[in-house]
Amino acid sequence: MSQRQRAARALRVPSVVTGIGLGGFFDGIVLHQVFQLHHMLSNTDADRFGLANYDESTVAGLRVNVLWDGLFHVTTYILVVVGLVLLWRALQRAAPQRPPWSLLWGGLLLGWGLFNLVEGVVDHHILAIHHVYDTGDATTTLLLDLLFLASGLLFMGVGWLLMMRVAARAPAPDATPRA
Repeated sequence: MSQRQRAARALRVPSVVTGIGLGGFFDGIVLHQVFQLHHMLSNTDADRFGLANYDESTVAGLRVNVLWDGLFHVTTYILVVVGLVLLWRALQRAAPQRPPWSLLWGGLLLGWGLFNLVEGVVDHHILAIHHVYDTGDATTTLLLDLLFLASGLLFMGVGWLLMMRVAARAPAPDATPRA
C-alpha cells in the first residue's frame, strides 16, 4: 500500500465523524432554531413509549424542548470536535502526502447522510419524538419525514461515490508501472 493510499484510508473515519456532527448542527440550527419546524421532543404523540408530551406552544413545554435541543447541540459539538481532532491527526500522519479533497468531502457527505438516516429512522419513526414538520396532515407529515430519509440516502450515496472515486484512482498495491 502506497503512502498516498494510507493517507486516504486514515482520512475516512475522521471525515465521516465530522460529517455526522455537521449534519446534526445543520438539523439543530436550521430546522430547530431558524425555521422552528420542530424541537427534540415536540411530537404531541410521543407518549407511546412513556415519553412525556412537551408541547412547545406552552412555556413549560418550550423550556423542556429548548433544553433537549441544547443537549442535542452539545452532542453534535462533541462529534465535530472529535472529528476535527481525528482529521488533524490523520493529516499530520499523512504528511507529506495529502489525501485528495474529494475524499474529505465524500466522508463529510457520507457522515451527514448517515446522521439524517439514523436520526430520521430513530426519532421520526421508531420513537416518534418529533417529525421534520408536523403539518397536521398525517400523509404530508410522513412524506416530509420520508424526504428527510431520502436526503440522507442521497448524501450517503454521493459521499460514497466520491470516496470510491479516490479508491479507484489509486494504483493497486501490486501494480508495476508499464514501460
